Amino acid sequence: MEGTSKDDLFIVDECRDQKMIGTKPLKESGSNEDYAALMAALNANREWLQAKVSINNALVMEGAYQSQSQPSDFFSVGECQGQKTIDGEQMPLVVGPSTPDEDHTSHEALVAALRANREWLEGKVVANSAVLLRGFDVRDAAEFDAVVEAMGWPDIRYVGPAPRTHVHGRVWTANEGPLEQFVYFHHEMVLIKELLFCEVPPPEGGETPFVPSFRVTERALEEFPEMVEELDAKGLRYTLTALSKNDTKSMRGRGWEDAFGTSDKAEAEKRAKALGMDLEWLPYGSVKTILGPHTLTRVFPGRRGRRMWFNTVVGMHGKDESSATAADGSEIPANFVQRIGEIIEEESVQFRWRRADILILDNLAMLHARQPSLPPRRILVATCK
Repeated sequence: MEGTSKDDLFIVDECRDQKMIGTKPLKESGSNEDYAALMAALNANREWLQAKVSINNALVMEGAYQSQSQPSDFFSVGECQGQKTIDGEQMPLVVGPSTPDEDHTSHEALVAALRANREWLEGKVVANSAVLLRGFDVRDAAEFDAVVEAMGWPDIRYVGPAPRTHVHGRVWTANEGPLEQFVYFHHEMVLIKELLFCEVPPPEGGETPFVPSFRVTERALEEFPEMVEELDAKGLRYTLTALSKNDTKSMRGRGWEDAFGTSDKAEAEKRAKALGMDLEWLPYGSVKTILGPHTLTRVFPGRRGRRMWFNTVVGMHGKDESSATAADGSEIPANFVQRIGEIIEEESVQFRWRRADILILDNLAMLHARQPSLPPRRILVATCK
């Protein structure tokens, strides 16, 4: 994104209190004093300016992380099967106890260490996009909940189509749809961090693959530059049909009463509106949720100015119970959707669950999915702001 072109209206200037991080200034200034021309230029170069702001934010955060105290000798960095190095960072970053004794492996010890090293862990989650805590003796939902609380990240209610059951505190089951079904790659859209805990690893399959979103955007721009920019400019519109009650026979079987926490249609409409959704009531108590327009890609502060593939086009396009179109109603070409799906698979990171694994995903930077598996498989989840 740093190389994105800008209109000749702008120049790079300096100000008295400006500071330098590395070799990059923290301020861009305009040379045209005409208000109308300035607003037109800002609109025409919005993507470029957004990227510049994000890059400078990332540099500021990088300097802050470098000045933070390093973690105690409680933690050590390891490896796992399927791990990749992408853009200089290990994905996932595998963090375990430095020694195998109970003082380092117990869930009580992990909780204490996480509380003492919150800033370090936060920096690693943002830098690596995925952190795998492995080798700690976290046995059940209650102990996982204690680990989640130790992170210090605020709770947020999950609102989405996956059927889930509350287990303990901030802990829920992951998607309870049939294990033989593939749950396609997605962001949770409204969440910043998602923590997954493996209580029962499956005997075969059941991986939770994830994909660094910026890599999908980079490759999509290489193959479909005009289509990417066109869809980003138009925006996307999603629809999803939901029954009134939960249906665990479907990976998207969460009923609207559970999703919105009410059986009152007027209250459901109010809560949907607060989330940016419109509802269209259908026969037999079901409802169509309508969401959008949303951009195809997004740039988030602190993520190196990376342009994230922040959408669910592949997972929702052309399905019986869902759709993804351009916001103006025009169809998205099927060959484009198919190729993006192939790119996502090619860029994915796959690893096998072990009992007591805790995977922390930066939802702003990672798409994730679920591979089909044999039973039993029990993955618990906590969602955070």
